[in-house]
Amino acid sequence: MAYDPFSSLTARLCAFISVCSRPTSVPPAEDRFAALARELFAAQFEAVPAYRALAAHQGRTPTAVTDWRDIPAVPTAAFKEFEFTSLPPDRRERVFHSSGTTQHLPSRVYHDAASLALYATAAQAWFQRHVLPEADENTGAGFRFVLLTPPVVRAPHSSLACMGEFVADLFGDGQTRWFGRIGRDGTWELEAEALVVALRESAVAQTPVCLFGTAFSLVHLLDHLAATGSTLRLPPGSRVMETGGYKGRSRALPQSELHAQLARRLGVSGSHIVGEYGMCELASQAYDRVVGGIAPRLFQFPPWARAVVVSPETGREVAEGEAGLLRVYDLANVRSVLAVQTEDLAVRRGGGFELLGRASLAEARGCSLLAA
Repeated sequence: MAYDPFSSLTARLCAFISVCSRPTSVPPAEDRFAALARELFAAQFEAVPAYRALAAHQGRTPTAVTDWRDIPAVPTAAFKEFEFTSLPPDRRERVFHSSGTTQHLPSRVYHDAASLALYATAAQAWFQRHVLPEADENTGAGFRFVLLTPPVVRAPHSSLACMGEFVADLFGDGQTRWFGRIGRDGTWELEAEALVVALRESAVAQTPVCLFGTAFSLVHLLDHLAATGSTLRLPPGSRVMETGGYKGRSRALPQSELHAQLARRLGVSGSHIVGEYGMCELASQAYDRVVGGIAPRLFQFPPWARAVVVSPETGREVAEGEAGLLRVYDLANVRSVLAVQTEDLAVRRGGGFELLGRASLAEARGCSLLAA
């Protein structure tokens, strides 16, 4: 059997993530992250033909790159056109697709068992740190997970549904409920009436709830409650994780207004509503606060990833307080590419970023030009 550098890399990255995710751990030394990033880039350059072509065209080969910030980033749009994977077809056990309308070709990100386990380790660790900081991974937290996604068996290509199942299995009370279904057009719909019944049952039982869903699904829940003149009072300690944009599937609300309405209609403290940022092209996620926190919201990726806000014109990092396009370097992206250029606008804020939303067409073109 031919030597596979990714086997050793995956094991070492999993150990690195496990150490970094401990609540008492100190941030890893910058040179440790940099060394792993350059090693992963070298392996991906050799094993991913589409990535090698892009990087070589830019003159950014493993021997030429000495700073992890110079590792070439792949625009998210390119995942729709090319296969950025080191896995041969017979080893691709799972594929995640980007969300969106069924009329568009989705992004495709492939996993084998080892890379999927790495994804689970990364997702569970940073979720726990922000959404369930009181949880013990050995005993769980006793929360009733209520997922506004379809179950994985019905949405096998959704990284969000997969992540929800991972965290619910580890931290839930064993009675997870799903209230998303696949509509005739392939988009997700919310089973709002059944969801409200389940939330009322949890309220009566005084079982704290972890409500997990997209922003548009939460708006559908709010609209249903408003239409029926209903409010809920979820048990103390309940919390909400919201993620994603609206994609035209519901009315759009500013995050502050969405959180205010959720607090009012569900009886959940605003400090217990956490925003998440993620996508199928990334194995790691960013969160905007720890449950119970009162500091201003600021998205932060885990220590095994780096977020850099870059100018769409130059591709270089912007100054503190300036806006640009979000670029992410994610060591958990072991079988695809570690550097991903998103089409999302963000403001550089200290050790994190403020998310502004999707870039305009002109800005998105700038994102594509960064790879030219």
